[in-house]
This record gives sequence, C-alpha cells and structure tokens, in this order.
Amino acid sequence: MNHLIIFAHPNQKSFGKGIVDTLVKASKEKRANVNVRDLYEIKFDSILKPDDFVAFQSGKIPEDIATEQEHIKWADIITFVYPVWWASFPAILKGYVDRVFSYGFAYEYVDGAPNGLLKGKKALLFSTTGTPNEIYSANGTHNSMKQTVDQGIFNFSGIEEVNHTFFGAVPYVTDEIREDYLKEVSKIVKEIL
Repeated sequence: MNHLIIFAHPNQKSFGKGIVDTLVKASKEKRANVNVRDLYEIKFDSILKPDDFVAFQSGKIPEDIATEQEHIKWADIITFVYPVWWASFPAILKGYVDRVFSYGFAYEYVDGAPNGLLKGKKALLFSTTGTPNEIYSANGTHNSMKQTVDQGIFNFSGIEEVNHTFFGAVPYVTDEIREDYLKEVSKIVKEIL
C-alpha cells in the first residue's frame, strides 16, 4: 500500500506536524510505503498562472505539477493534513489542488458530464481548528467544508472513499486531549491501510 501525505502548515512545531509524524509511524507499522510532501518545505508554487493553462492544453505539464501528479498516481491513499483558516484550506493547499488536480489528470468531461479520473484511491483529511468542534458542527461549518472539499474536490475527482476528521480547539485543549486526537489519527490510518 502506498500512502502519500500532503502537509500544509508553515509551522514545523504545529500540532499538524504531530499528526504527520503519527501518520508516518502508523503507516510504517502497517508496512505501507509512505511519502510526505510538505508544501511549505518544498516551496510549492500555489499560483495557477495563464501559462499553466497553455501548458495543460498543449500536453506539456509544468515540471512542478508533473512531479506532484506522479506522487498522486503512486498513492493508494492520499492524506491531507492542514489547519482550517477562514473555513477552508490554507492558500498553499488550495493552490496545490488548483494546479495538480487539473483537467485531464484528476477529471475530464465525457458527453458533457464530469468523469473523475482518480478512481481506486482513498483520501483521508485531518483538519485542525481553533474553534471547538461543537460550534462548527452546530452551525453547519463542518458539513459545508465536507461538501465543498470531500464532495466538490475528491468525489468529483473519482475518489469514492473520503474520511474527513476535524480536531477542534487545538490551541486550547489539554495535552491529554491532543494525545487522544493523535491516537484517533493512528487508529483511522491503521484501519484504512
């Protein structure tokens, strides 16, 4: 099993990095091949440019995009670890999706209908928030994020099994609760591998 982890947080001491470390450890315990793409560390260019569209249409994919697409092709499971900022992805991760999940790679249209091209892959999403889960659940924010991200991006791209976990109030909860969050990460990834 090949497990690709895409990490989008600028702070290497963040709780998100703890999630990544837990994912790597659990994956190795299940004898999975694991690869981490830290978008800040690799300085991923998140800006979709007019030249990118020209390149896509000509079949000459820019090298940085082609590299990431090879990682996606390799993966059986793709895990995204990111903080929720303004009820969405950080800009670098949104730009990653904009550039890497391109037409002809992640999806196409057949007879006017969308067709996802990433069938057979699974996705895990671990989103950290400063807001408690109870608030985002009650006001519908979790459901909105699941609709726009899980369905609007991953299901649209053909990924049928998407598991999205939110860890709320991360900066404010106790160390024990954060440890419980990490135990949940390990359990989820071991179940899917």
